[in-house]
Amino acid sequence: MNLSSHKPAQPSDHSRPSPYRWVVLIACWASFTLTSIDRSTWGPASVFVGESLAMPLAGLGAFATAYYIGYVVSNALGGLGVDRYGGRILLTISLLGAGLGMTAFGSTTSATAGIALQALVGLFAGADYSAGIRLITSWFPAASLGLPLGLFTTATSLGTAIANTVVPALIARYSWHTSYHVFGVISIVLAALLFFLVRPGPMLDTADSGDDRPGRRLDLGGLARNRNLVLTCLTGFCGFWGLYGFITWANALMIKGHGVSPATAGLIVSVFAVTAIAVKPVVGFVTDRFFGGARKTPTIAILAVFGVTLVCFGELGDSNALIWLAPLLGAAAYGWTPLVVALVPRLVPPSVTGSASGIANATWQLGSVVVPVVVGAVFSATGSFSAAFLTLAAGPFTGCLIMLAVTDRPTSTATRHKDATPAGGNAHGSAARVPR
Repeated sequence: MNLSSHKPAQPSDHSRPSPYRWVVLIACWASFTLTSIDRSTWGPASVFVGESLAMPLAGLGAFATAYYIGYVVSNALGGLGVDRYGGRILLTISLLGAGLGMTAFGSTTSATAGIALQALVGLFAGADYSAGIRLITSWFPAASLGLPLGLFTTATSLGTAIANTVVPALIARYSWHTSYHVFGVISIVLAALLFFLVRPGPMLDTADSGDDRPGRRLDLGGLARNRNLVLTCLTGFCGFWGLYGFITWANALMIKGHGVSPATAGLIVSVFAVTAIAVKPVVGFVTDRFFGGARKTPTIAILAVFGVTLVCFGELGDSNALIWLAPLLGAAAYGWTPLVVALVPRLVPPSVTGSASGIANATWQLGSVVVPVVVGAVFSATGSFSAAFLTLAAGPFTGCLIMLAVTDRPTSTATRHKDATPAGGNAHGSAARVPR
């Protein structure tokens, strides 16, 4: 297929928005949902994988950590690949690689090979986010990005809900191997379809077919000196500690720590995740409407509720009570995420919004890397369901304290252009435009 046929339209073409932009949004959302399912399949399958590969419970955290190491690396570098090769190419490679890794993991009989394959799946899946952002922002004007990006980010929670609903059923009827094979094949098929379906839009600064912007250099030192950005990165790290620590360990902890059936454990995590589909856009709307776009105070409040509900969840022993608490836990666990995502662009110049967002997301994901091993070690040492959830709750509680030190106000224009415009670039760089 001739890639030159996928050059974006000229600016004059977007006076009348094309309905095709919604096709691109749906395609990016579907891809992001599938990579989220690939990531979340481990939770309900972990106990069965451990039994099959003769791995102790504490050792299961190594699989999740391996995945998130690859995922963090991919998040950090994905934006560079997207800028050079285009969103369509990276979207296809991301989903195809993740699907092949999932299929191979479903056939593994070795713990060592399984850990390596989890890292490989994460390495491919992480590029999906920045590819989707670039494609969506190429079709929707900056003033109208709130709705499409809000819908796009529901993919993470929906993927968790689907995995925790479908995977236990597949395991009960077939085996854990089947669950990985099914979603691996679906990912491969969708990757092939998206390659031919998706094309970049008219709002890119450069062609999305691989043309690079010459002379652009990221001022990492300027970003590192941005105190509020660093504190926001640390806050997200702490929040993700609780969020993905719960997603990774909740099933195994409920099954092993409380004797909850795999199906019920999957239901609880599904309810937890489904809540976020409505919560994310609602939180964004409320903070824009009633807080004037400020993110600091609502972030602190939601993280505090998240920590408290994790502690309460760890003290409950009845499965019905766990189901009833799951919606509140899900709302708090996911509700803070759109706030810190929207806060980052307020803290940096427009020319480095994309780079700052990518670095922030990679830092946040480090919480996902560390927490599985720590929680596994705590539960192995204590055998306590409560102690494991206190360990998870330490993340959002610490995030509250860090966010107190953040100054939630837009960077001044003078500071933006003096301190953070990349060398060789301009003040209107091609970074992804995120609505404030």
